[in-house]
Amino acid sequence: MKLSNINIPELMEHYHVPGLSIALIEKGQVSAIANSGVIQTGSAKNVDGNSIFNACSISKFLTGMVVVNLTEQGLLELDEDVNIKLESWKIPENEYTKNKKVTLRNLLSHQSGIIDPKHSFTELKSSIGMPSMSDLLNGKTPYCPEPIQVKYEPESEFHYSDAGFCVIQQLIEDVTKKSYKHVVNELIFKPLEMENSLFVTQIIRNENHSSGHNKNGEAVTGNYPIYPYPAASGLWTTTADLARLVIELMNALKGESKIGISEGKAKEMISPQRGKNWSGLGVFLNGEGTRLEISSLGWGVGFQCMMVAYPYRETGAVIMTNAELGVHQMEGIIGEIYRSLEL
Repeated sequence: MKLSNINIPELMEHYHVPGLSIALIEKGQVSAIANSGVIQTGSAKNVDGNSIFNACSISKFLTGMVVVNLTEQGLLELDEDVNIKLESWKIPENEYTKNKKVTLRNLLSHQSGIIDPKHSFTELKSSIGMPSMSDLLNGKTPYCPEPIQVKYEPESEFHYSDAGFCVIQQLIEDVTKKSYKHVVNELIFKPLEMENSLFVTQIIRNENHSSGHNKNGEAVTGNYPIYPYPAASGLWTTTADLARLVIELMNALKGESKIGISEGKAKEMISPQRGKNWSGLGVFLNGEGTRLEISSLGWGVGFQCMMVAYPYRETGAVIMTNAELGVHQMEGIIGEIYRSLEL
């Protein structure tokens, strides 16, 4: 995949984006990394290959890979009622769960019938601190002001949900008896050598962490917004590390996974789920066959990013910025870069 006919510094100035990093994938390998701008407005520190950005909801793609890995180990089942193995908290039974139970498959594809409460899943507030996942799901924290429950019959409708991925995180911790961070480090980060990827409860400023900025290019309050929901939106990473995760999925499709994901499970991850042709397991889909495109978007306070790949063509791109433009990614600098990509 290549960039063509695009002036990135000019676009960054137009959109008030202080820093940007792009990793391109071609023939199943990182073919180029392009870095522009600075990690914080007014800083002399340029964005480089080690610059860490907030991936926000691209964390859900990572979570999908973790779940598929655990199904290969036999610890989880995609189509099993998640309440069977949940221990610290369970999805309340109600009229919508009588005929169909909530499964990992419909949690990963946003078809569980769970809807995020209004004004929920905001960034970490230092005065409140990190919530426990069970307290959060029980509606006992300001981050999620009401208990999570099923509000539509599972698989009847699509509703994008951070809460659903919090349920997944609790399930992973219950079955492994380990923290989600520990599981991801053990199963994903270490074997794929994603050395600049992490989940944090607070960021101590260092030369590699990029500060978030608003649509005017001004640093946001606190500089480093943190989301205390690792499986849903807690990943901080580099474009190179995220590209490694994309390439691992491509390798799994060829039967060459480093982390034990089979070709069959990899194909299932990027297949339409329950009649929704745009929704896979932790990723979104467009097209079919060799032209199948998978994607994941991240949008949070101070940051916007995108992962896009054509897994059967072994090409793709990861675009990360340290600015939140107030418009959908496709309407800002990420959209302009996406449209300039050549297969």
